[in-house]
This record gives sequence, C-alpha cells and structure tokens, in this order.
Amino acid sequence: MLGGIGTWEILLIFLVILLMFGAKRIPEIARGIGKGVTEFKKGISDIQDEIETGTDRPQDPTTNQQEQSQPAEPPAGPEKPAKS
Repeated sequence: MLGGIGTWEILLIFLVILLMFGAKRIPEIARGIGKGVTEFKKGISDIQDEIETGTDRPQDPTTNQQEQSQPAEPPAGPEKPAKS
C-alpha cells in the first residue's frame, strides 16, 4: 500500500494534522487545496490549447514590432478654457 506506508502510518499522519490545525480548519485547507489543483489543471489545459493552436498558424513578427514602436498617447484630460 502506497510504497510501504501502512494503515497505522496514515492514521498517525492524520492525527498529527488534526492536532496541528484543528477540526474546523481542515475542511478549509482541503477546499483551498482543491481549488489550487483545479486552477493548476485549468492552467495546464490552457497552455496545451495555446501550444496546439499556436503551431498551426505562424505569427507575423512585423505586427509585434509595429505595436511596440508606436508611442503611447497621453491620457486625455480636461481642456483648458481659452482666455479672452
């Protein structure tokens, strides 16, 4: 079972975790771990999709250079009234 870890070792590990965190915090920790694993799997899936779709269409390097060479416009502010 699990590479030499027996039932008593697993029970001892759970007992230590219970003593360290308390019974009320264990569900919160498990929920957080579950959300983390879900986000990790989603991230891997998104990266795999990008890799699969990215190799099908070549990217034009000139579009990136044009976007980077254009200076950013300053934000539009309130106009000053003309003095008469």
